[in-house]
Amino acid sequence: MTDTLLKVENLKTWLGDGEHPVRAVDGVDLEIRRGETFALLGESGCGKSMTALSIMRLLPPAGRIVGGEVLLGGTSLLDLPEYRMREARGGRMSMIFQEPMTSLNPVLTIGRQIGEAVRVHEGEIGQPLAKRVLELLKAVGIPDPERRMNEYPHQLSGGMKQRIMIAMALAGKPDLLIADEPTTALDVTIQAQVLALLKELQRDTGMAILLITHDLGVVAEVADRVAVMYAGQIIELAECERFFGHARHPYSQKLFQSLPDAGKRASQLSVIAGSVPDLDQPFSACRFIDRCEHAFADCQTAPGWTELGPGQGVRCYLAGKPEFRVSMTPVKAVQAPAMGGEGLSPLLNVDQLKVHFPIHKGVFRRTVGHVKAVDGVSLSIFAGRTVALVGESGCGKTTVGKGILQLIRPTAGRVQFDGDELTRLRGAALRSRRADLQIIFQDPMASMNPRMLVGDIVEEGMKAQRIGGNALQRRERVRELLEQVGLPGDAVSRYPHEFSGGQRQRICVARALAVDPRLIVCDEPTSALDVSVQAQILNLLKQLQNSHGLAYLFITHNISVVAYLADEVAVMYLGRIVERGEVNRLLAEPRHPYTQALLSAVPVADPASKREVIRLQGDMPSPAHPPSGCHFHPRCPVAMPVCRERYPAVTRLSDGREVSCFKVEQEG
Repeated sequence: MTDTLLKVENLKTWLGDGEHPVRAVDGVDLEIRRGETFALLGESGCGKSMTALSIMRLLPPAGRIVGGEVLLGGTSLLDLPEYRMREARGGRMSMIFQEPMTSLNPVLTIGRQIGEAVRVHEGEIGQPLAKRVLELLKAVGIPDPERRMNEYPHQLSGGMKQRIMIAMALAGKPDLLIADEPTTALDVTIQAQVLALLKELQRDTGMAILLITHDLGVVAEVADRVAVMYAGQIIELAECERFFGHARHPYSQKLFQSLPDAGKRASQLSVIAGSVPDLDQPFSACRFIDRCEHAFADCQTAPGWTELGPGQGVRCYLAGKPEFRVSMTPVKAVQAPAMGGEGLSPLLNVDQLKVHFPIHKGVFRRTVGHVKAVDGVSLSIFAGRTVALVGESGCGKTTVGKGILQLIRPTAGRVQFDGDELTRLRGAALRSRRADLQIIFQDPMASMNPRMLVGDIVEEGMKAQRIGGNALQRRERVRELLEQVGLPGDAVSRYPHEFSGGQRQRICVARALAVDPRLIVCDEPTSALDVSVQAQILNLLKQLQNSHGLAYLFITHNISVVAYLADEVAVMYLGRIVERGEVNRLLAEPRHPYTQALLSAVPVADPASKREVIRLQGDMPSPAHPPSGCHFHPRCPVAMPVCRERYPAVTRLSDGREVSCFKVEQEG
């Protein structure tokens, strides 16, 4: 594993032809050895994906490579004519893109799409082609490949679609596989399957992997070496274990401090102030200078590359000083008043909530069945407390949130908020109650009207609820809210597209706060954010809860966020809660087999961590046809005969936890 497969020297890629082109990649050097996994780590907008697209020569129309060299096994890729480059793409090197659904053709079967890649790179046709497609489907762990090859992308789960993309990438037997955020949109259980698959395929084929990600846990899980990228440059390079134990650049160290975990619950997370600088300018100073707490006079001159040892280097003046280390002193959070104790009534009480969607068939649209998205969920939330709802995609988490808010009318069950039964409210009575209940959506850009100014977006709820006084008073209130969530005053007269992802999420928080709510449903509010931006949003949510006594229903699949923010956790599977309890107890000692598998699959930002992942077979069943008995028994590693016969009752444990499992019931 000592010979170099890919060598990139002083690569420069610019976007735009004007006077101020965006220097997306600005002098990148890296080497990838045969058979190794090389991780490229950094925030959104730092140039990771553009580096990969430059290597593949798949730049957007405005992009151009203005300098540098890219050598693959000694061949200069930048000198190849396009017809030769097409042979290299998908042949000697392949790429897996972040979003599989946008990369697959929705009108072609899976077999035909993989077959096209096989035919182009291996020249197979007819029966040998079909045989090779089946081999690839089996290699990536697709069950029942003979049937699946005739299905379309929409008929597959997210994990299966990502496996199909891997199969297509393997069709040309590549020496180098570029994986651009291959697990970002996946649940932790599916993520664990995909990472294990990549490692297994790497062992079998000897290919090298360039892994692009911002997830430190994934890097610790699979990488051999790590390069940290910032503002178009690589600022740190090290072996994986050394990087996680001795990161030397202030930016890298801040990333580690931004990670949420249970040990930081009493303090605010460390954040990196500001954002990545605009890349449409030449840099004479250190690119991190405006965000670095340790900048000094020398930083006004851009630092060169400092070798710290074999295979390790950094771009920082302080890195050569062994005594240098970014301060780890936690920032204390304002403590909230104790709420939710004995004798107090919950603010929200949900009892046996059901949301079933009818399945229509035929010309007359007869109802032939129901999709049981939520099938008997019970939970309660006290003022000033956070309940986290976790589980795989498709288990019904978001539908629970919408059912509570009456954005989707429940089929059955009760939703009591501060003594009012929300399911019975209609018209004006329900509209007036909406001021108390708000939601923050997963995708901030999709939840805002792009044609409205930010000030109008935040003010809209106040107008609808007829609160906030006159127009001048409402506008002043909007400015106060934007300032409260850390946005500049001129944000009121700007459009959503003018802000970063983290800033857009802050706008959504301000919009939710505008009507003075008491409960906010947070639907994956940090899933698409970088580590440092995620820390800013979590700090903001905790600060607002402490100062306003807000209650949160926090929907997520990020267990580290749950450990930091939540007071109680409810684990959901196929429309039902299978385990519920206090956060520290549940995360430390999960009792339900599904919870155990879910927590075992969470990647830990520590290469030395030796965890045993409980691998679940197959995908979650369809809520339109749930299995008989316990819904989890087809995938459960400890299923018993009784699990196939009936659904287990709720068992209340001595620590107050509630679990629906026959095995736990027997153990007591």
